[in-house]
Amino acid sequence: MESEILFSRKSMFGVTCAEITLNRPGKGNAITMAMIRQLDSILSEIEADRIGDIRAVVIRGQGRFFCTGGDIESWGELSPLEMGRTWILRGIEALSRLAALPQPVIAAITGHALGGGLELALSADLRIAVKSAKLGTPEVTLGMISGWMGVRRLSEIVGVSRARHLTLLGTPITADVALDWGLITAVAEDGEDLERQLNGWLERLCANGPAAMALTKGILATAHTDLREHHATAAGQALATGDCQEGVRAFREKRNPVFRNR
Repeated sequence: MESEILFSRKSMFGVTCAEITLNRPGKGNAITMAMIRQLDSILSEIEADRIGDIRAVVIRGQGRFFCTGGDIESWGELSPLEMGRTWILRGIEALSRLAALPQPVIAAITGHALGGGLELALSADLRIAVKSAKLGTPEVTLGMISGWMGVRRLSEIVGVSRARHLTLLGTPITADVALDWGLITAVAEDGEDLERQLNGWLERLCANGPAAMALTKGILATAHTDLREHHATAAGQALATGDCQEGVRAFREKRNPVFRNR
């Protein structure tokens, strides 16, 4: 069976760029625990690049979607403790490692980025999306929360007011609105235009000083405070509610959930 996350190196502009591709197109590239472990392994390989061979990293999704979030079949039956300690902390650790890479990371969003998929994109330094893509955090519609530091990253990127709009309403926004809010840094008309703009960015990044970019990323990273334990506890508490259990049942039964605030 083909790997659910693909990793490749490409020679571009006289140097090497790495590409990470989510490869579950039939499931909207929804993330499983196995994929989190695969991502960890790939990041270890990139981190082991001691000679500065890899100059930039691109993360993308195969098929119609960038990523529709965490696979509900992977977390819907977990206990609150398992949710916090396994699903949430492992996911936060993987996404934090992605964000901490010394190389610039670009999220190439060729389709919808929702829930954990948007959180994955938020771990990148630069984000470009096709015009037809929608971006959002619909977790509250399942009685859950954005558990992989998405709430914090959103507030840092778009401001607290707009983060509230996304996380409390749970309604996705268009790529054009996301650009206006600063959630993404460019919009492409279609896939072909996205690749053209992406290659332009890569050419520029590959021409820059890698040590200078790594140091700059380190300075920017000081804006983040470690809230992993808080997020893990909150996600476990959300999973323990009857509303979240109802949200999971409703999703599986393809109906609207009936929340009773319990």
